[in-house]
Amino acid sequence: MPMIGKPAETFRAQSPDSVDVPVSAKPVALRMSKDPLAAIVFVGFAEALSAPEAVWSLVDAGFQVKAFARRGRRSALRHSRHVQVFDVTAPETDGAATIQDVANLLAVTLRNGAAPVLFPLDDAAVWACSRVAADPPFVLAGPRGAMAELALNKIAQIDAARAAGFNVLPTKVARSREEALNPGVDYPLILKPADATSLKSGRLSKGRNSICANREELERAVEKWDGLAPLLIQPYVAGTGEGIFGIVTNRGVEAWSGHQRLRMMNPHGSGSSACVSKSVTKDLLAPAERFALQSGWRGLFMIELIRDAQGVVWFMEFNGRPWGSIALARRQGLEYPAWNVQLALDEDWKVQRETTLASDLVCRNAGRELLHPLFVLRGPKSTAIKHWPSFWGSVAGVARINRQHSFYNWRKDDLGVFVTDCFYTVCDNLFKSKRRE
Repeated sequence: MPMIGKPAETFRAQSPDSVDVPVSAKPVALRMSKDPLAAIVFVGFAEALSAPEAVWSLVDAGFQVKAFARRGRRSALRHSRHVQVFDVTAPETDGAATIQDVANLLAVTLRNGAAPVLFPLDDAAVWACSRVAADPPFVLAGPRGAMAELALNKIAQIDAARAAGFNVLPTKVARSREEALNPGVDYPLILKPADATSLKSGRLSKGRNSICANREELERAVEKWDGLAPLLIQPYVAGTGEGIFGIVTNRGVEAWSGHQRLRMMNPHGSGSSACVSKSVTKDLLAPAERFALQSGWRGLFMIELIRDAQGVVWFMEFNGRPWGSIALARRQGLEYPAWNVQLALDEDWKVQRETTLASDLVCRNAGRELLHPLFVLRGPKSTAIKHWPSFWGSVAGVARINRQHSFYNWRKDDLGVFVTDCFYTVCDNLFKSKRRE
């Protein structure tokens, strides 16, 4: 996964709307250092849910950290005293301009010292960073080429999961409205974009999931689909979300850990607002290890699963960048972001410490926890959802705090991040929900 810059070349986006962004610069002598104090790490996007915790992991390891952010977008990371934030064109506005802006940041940094490290924190950043040409040189602590395709394409992920021995839901790929309206899957079902992010008319976009209990709900969902990118159609499974995490080095997969969702911000389907640490059981560790090694992955990763009412665990998706609950891993001494960059700088690097993982450690996102009862009060959008939490039960769960609980983005010497993250999370989701209604 980690890659050092090669002679000048152009990387073509794997999309009907391909982007070629050559970056030219005067030849420079490449200087690398395995010493964190000599390395500058660019992370992005600053708006990524994992951004504050990833930055703190790098800072605590001794790296100099800079971040790139969507121009005009607010984020909690802008209020951190540990990182300098630079604006770039939002890929949702102009994907090619984003790639060029990131390349320009790297070029300026290179002229002032050693080759910088580029570390994507979300899917949009994976897309952009994997397409930055390698002249001037830099170290990519993220996927490129076939590995970037795996990180962003859920069809490729499903194929890899099936080959690794995971339980995979029956899946149909729809590329037209006619195919989508004839799903061949029993109701209730769910529609998902096949690509985590895709380029359309030069702009990066992200689709939405739709749960459908019957033909009427399916027709409404398909009507909102632009038809420009494939859809996955799968049976809708109600259950408990789980995650498996690790980092692939020359020694294989190291530093295994896991979590289970306690609450989702929106019970209809969203990221978790609270999760609890769990050990990875042998029946899941084996296929997860095969997935990582057979695919040729390198660096940190997350595998998202769902456990249904019968206890069967199904593969959902693969994430090749820091995940939202990275705070929980860090509370257990698992510094995946820093380790990922150290591995990018030194291919022989290995996890040095043996960490005794704490089980049943709870980590919560304060802003999402505040929103959870409001989403519960609004109710489900599909009749496919039979089990919906009670409002007062949700309020009680959110209000229950003990010493075993910790919070995302909490750091005593950087409190502005925690406060603004909570505020922005609540405001952004309330206004987004209102616009959609």
